[in-house]
Amino acid sequence: MVDFIINWFIGLWGVVTGTDIWADIGKALFKAIAILVIALIIVRVGNKVIGRIFESRSRGPLRITERREVTIKKLIQNSMKYTVYFIAFIMILDDAFGFDIGALLAGAGVAGLAIGFGAQNLVRDIISGFFIIFEDQFSVGDYILTAGAEGYVEEIGMRTTKIESWTGEQHVVPNGNVTQVTNYSIHNGLAIVDVNVPYENDVAAAEKIIGDVIKTLPDKHEEIVKVPEIFGVEVLDTSHFVLRVIAETLPSYQWKGARNIRKEIKEVLYKEGIQIPAPRLIMYSRNQEPDSLQIDPEREV
Repeated sequence: MVDFIINWFIGLWGVVTGTDIWADIGKALFKAIAILVIALIIVRVGNKVIGRIFESRSRGPLRITERREVTIKKLIQNSMKYTVYFIAFIMILDDAFGFDIGALLAGAGVAGLAIGFGAQNLVRDIISGFFIIFEDQFSVGDYILTAGAEGYVEEIGMRTTKIESWTGEQHVVPNGNVTQVTNYSIHNGLAIVDVNVPYENDVAAAEKIIGDVIKTLPDKHEEIVKVPEIFGVEVLDTSHFVLRVIAETLPSYQWKGARNIRKEIKEVLYKEGIQIPAPRLIMYSRNQEPDSLQIDPEREV
């Protein structure tokens, strides 16, 4: 038994220290590195060619929207990259390391059938991603709300969608979870602004002041498409009434438009002497009759 172990170690040492095995390993590594380098070159060249093709299409008679063009280009580039790397992996196994690819693929087919039932979510994600692109539910650059994530679409992949929120976080959402989408980038938005005006001020006078302000907004702020409208008194509150202003804005710019409208109106109302209404407290004694109560406009809290 001892002689057998010694002879086995001697034989192993002879193989390890021999030149043939290291030559074979070096040749296999060289082939693998060469295949990887060629794959990287093909991916880079392919990305540039795809980009040139889309640039030439933008100058041709058949055009698609820019948002959809970016999405389709990104998807084609990703699909090309996955395909090239998969072929490179097969070539490394076959040419460099001498695996029997036919038997390997046959075994992979049987194993794939066995694990297919456990990969239903993966298949669902890929199919859902296809329909997202085909139906143009949203594209790269759109501002959307879906699956609890809200922000700009960074990338639509075959399995996941990447969304960047306005505070910088990146959300990776499986395409299968995209069951309902709110897309803010398709149609123009509406900026809704409520202006609180104290009861001491006249409604018509306040509307005139606000009307003069909003006429200048489209020239000052590019996100406001046209002159906003005053929809009149919206609410009668305890210490003020509410004038509602609605403006049409560019897609996904309704929040910025509302902020600018508030700023412009606030500045002019302050200059015209219309202050922000404050809540009021009416003081009376127990012995005072309710009919004799009067509101003291100077007593505010």
